[in-house]
Amino acid sequence: MQNNKVTLPNHYILQIIAIVQDAGCRTDTWLQHLGIIANSDEESLISMPWERFRQFLLDAARFTGQKALGLMIGERLLINTHGILGYAAMSSSTVRQVVNLLDEYLVLRTDLVTMKTEERGGFLWVSFTESRPLGDVRPAIIEAIVLAIRNILDFTTMGSCEIGEVTFPFSGDEKLAESVFRCRVIYNCDSAGFSLPLSTIDKPLKMANSVSFQEALKVCRQELTNSSKEQTWAARVQRLMLQRTHAFPSLEMTARRFHVTPRTLHRRLTDEGTSYREVVDGVRHQLAIRYLETGQMTIQEISFALGYSDLAAFRKAFKRWESVPPSSYKAP
Repeated sequence: MQNNKVTLPNHYILQIIAIVQDAGCRTDTWLQHLGIIANSDEESLISMPWERFRQFLLDAARFTGQKALGLMIGERLLINTHGILGYAAMSSSTVRQVVNLLDEYLVLRTDLVTMKTEERGGFLWVSFTESRPLGDVRPAIIEAIVLAIRNILDFTTMGSCEIGEVTFPFSGDEKLAESVFRCRVIYNCDSAGFSLPLSTIDKPLKMANSVSFQEALKVCRQELTNSSKEQTWAARVQRLMLQRTHAFPSLEMTARRFHVTPRTLHRRLTDEGTSYREVVDGVRHQLAIRYLETGQMTIQEISFALGYSDLAAFRKAFKRWESVPPSSYKAP
């Protein structure tokens, strides 16, 4: 069962409105029509139905005539726009600590994507996976988030962040992207993310302040605890699944991660009208569509990545989801 609401810091919404206003467009009637109140309290959170947020982004792109709306938004999301999370990043001791902080607490600012890291080939690879199907606003959302995180790293390293390359799983304006990321940007790849050389990420940062970091971290932990209490159990399980993307943990292991018994987790999911099996099935569906759309994996590789015992089982599941076999699927 997917959460149909989006919750974001009000400051992010204000930045999008400002982009439209800078393009010379009146926003009063537009916002009133959408039912969005531009609260001047930048530190507050704002929630709205997913479809309203989607329309908000589509309208902003249409009013401004900007196909690269995500880059325009991300460029405005500097470290001081992220509240206590930005302050904690500012006080971090190393780039690795900044990345680990964002990995754990990015959900405090957006639940639209999940972030994970992997050390490979002399680099720390940071990748982003959408937590729900983002559809036609996927490029805007992912570009904005990745650029916002690049801005955080740039500030904490005082402009010396050595990002090797940035990748996106869709088409885009490569020249414009490289001008704002200040590194190589590759579109139409199999994932969204960037790489950091392992040789630099443990170097001390000049603005490090362990006392300030620990104090900010306490606040982040409390916010995360409060947020987790408000999330549905289905959303929490889905987030865990998306962080793994394959070799999904069993019901028993998932329950252990949440410090409850398997029976309790089963009951809570049942109370929400779903089950562990249905949540995993939904994540597999979502990932299967993404993998097919990128075109970087064969159907057999996708079947393996999603943990199916054989190709026939994956084909059967996909036909149940989309009414066509995976070989015949075409993105809408």
